[in-house]
Amino acid sequence: MPAGTLSFDEQYRALCSRDSRFDGQFIAGVHSTGIYCRPSCPAVTPKPRNVRFYRTAAAAHEAGLRACKRCQPDATPGSPDWNLNDDLASRAMRLIADGVVEREGVAGLSSRLGYTSRHLTRVLSAELGAGPLALARAHRAQAARTLLSATGLSISDVAFAAGFSSIRQFNDTIQAVYETTPTQLRILARRGPSADGNHSLELPSNLTLRLPTRAPFDGAGLMTFFANHAIDGIETATATSFERALRLPGGIATVRLQLIEQGVVCTAQLAKVSDVSPLVARVRRLFDLDADSLAIDRALSWDPVLAASVARVPGIRLPGSVNAEETLFRTLTGQQISVAAARTVHARLAREIGTEGLFPTAAQLAEAGAEVLPGPRTRVAAILSIAEVLASGKLILDVSTPLDEFTARLTAMPGIGPWTAGYMAMRVLGNPDIMLHRDRVIRQGADELGLPAAATALTRYATQWAPWRSYASMHLWRSRPSPVEPTPNSP
Repeated sequence: MPAGTLSFDEQYRALCSRDSRFDGQFIAGVHSTGIYCRPSCPAVTPKPRNVRFYRTAAAAHEAGLRACKRCQPDATPGSPDWNLNDDLASRAMRLIADGVVEREGVAGLSSRLGYTSRHLTRVLSAELGAGPLALARAHRAQAARTLLSATGLSISDVAFAAGFSSIRQFNDTIQAVYETTPTQLRILARRGPSADGNHSLELPSNLTLRLPTRAPFDGAGLMTFFANHAIDGIETATATSFERALRLPGGIATVRLQLIEQGVVCTAQLAKVSDVSPLVARVRRLFDLDADSLAIDRALSWDPVLAASVARVPGIRLPGSVNAEETLFRTLTGQQISVAAARTVHARLAREIGTEGLFPTAAQLAEAGAEVLPGPRTRVAAILSIAEVLASGKLILDVSTPLDEFTARLTAMPGIGPWTAGYMAMRVLGNPDIMLHRDRVIRQGADELGLPAAATALTRYATQWAPWRSYASMHLWRSRPSPVEPTPNSP
C-alpha cells in the first residue's frame, strides 16, 4: 500500500515494530524531542500523542524538526510513491530528484509541469507539507549527507556537487537539518548503521556511491537484460556489472554500475561535480531501486498462476532508461527483429553517426540517419520524421509528463503505435501498471503459464494485477526460455 494512503494507526504500528520495509516511504516526526526518524529507528518508540507522520523530509524540516543522528533517516531508498502515482506532486518530485530546481529554479520546474509557480507551491505544500524550494533544499541536504559519507570530496566540492549555490548556504542548511557541521556530519555518517561506504577519490570529478534498495532485489535479472541488449562500442555488460557513458546536464559521464547484495555501487567520472544529483536519480530509475518489492510480490502472488514465478524470481524490477530519446530510437529500430539483429543495427548507428561512445542524438539521426537506418523506406521516413520533431523541441519526452499525455504525444507520431507508447511509459516513466496485451512474447509467456493468450482475454484477466501490471509483464517475459526482443505483433 502506498505510504500516502496509510492511516496513522498503520504507520504507528510500523514504527512500533521497527519495520524497515517502510524506510523512505514515510517519516516519523517526534515532536517531544524535535527530531524525525525512519520507521526502523532503534530508539525507544515515542507515545502516539508525540508523533506526527510526514511524506517527505522537507515537511519535517518545515515543522521545525531535525534529522535523527542515530538512524540517519536520509540514508534510505526513495519513496515508491513518485512512480506509482501520476499526480502533480509525484511528477514534481521526479524532477526535483533530477536537480531541475538547482539548474532552472522553481520557475523552470513549474514551466516543465505546465503550472504557475504559485499554483505548484500551493499543491505541493498541501499534499507534501512543503513547497518546491523546501523540497529541493531537503534533497540537497540528503545528497550532501551521502557525498560526505561516501566520498573523499572536499567540503566545498560536496557543497557544489549537492547543488548549493554557496558555502554559507551549505553550512546553514546542514546546521538547520542535522544540527551539526558538515565535518561532524561526515564523521557521523561514516560510522552510522547505513553509511554508504568510504571511498578515497583521486579527483573531485570521480566518485563511488552505494545506492541502496529495498529487498528483495532481482538485480541479476536487470543485468541479464542490459547484457542481452548491450551495444558494442557503447555498453559493456556482464552478469554483475554494466558500464557506459551518459549524457548529463554538465557533460558526458562515464559510469560503471556493479551489483552488491542489496543495491548497486555506482562509480562515475563526471564532467562536473554538479551532475551528482541527476546521475543518482537516473541510475536509481534505470535499476528501479525505489520499488516496493514486498508489496508488489505480495499482490502478484495472490494470483496462483503467477505465484510460482514470483517465488522463483522475488523482487523483479523494471529496466529503466537513462535517456528517453535513445530508448525510443532503440525501440523503434529493434522492433520485428531478434535481439542479436537489433544489437547489430544499434552498433552500426552508434559507430557511423554517434559521437563519444554514445548512441546518436535525435539531431544526429535526423541529419544522417537516412544513410544508415535499415528497413522499408516508409519506416525509415517515419523514424527520421520523429527524430526531426524531437530535435526541434516540438516533441518532449520527460519523466514529469502525465501518462496519458506521454502516450498521446507518442501515438500522434506516424510510425508509433500503442505498444511502443506503452513500452516507453514502462521504461522511461517507470509506470508500474502497463499491460502490453498485444506483445507477442508476453502472450506466449501467458500461454505457457496457462493464462489467456488472446489479447482481449489477457487484458481482461490482467485487471486483477493492477496497479502492478508492468511487473506482471516482466514475469511473463521472463517465462520465455531464451532472450527475445519485446515486440508488438504489428509494426
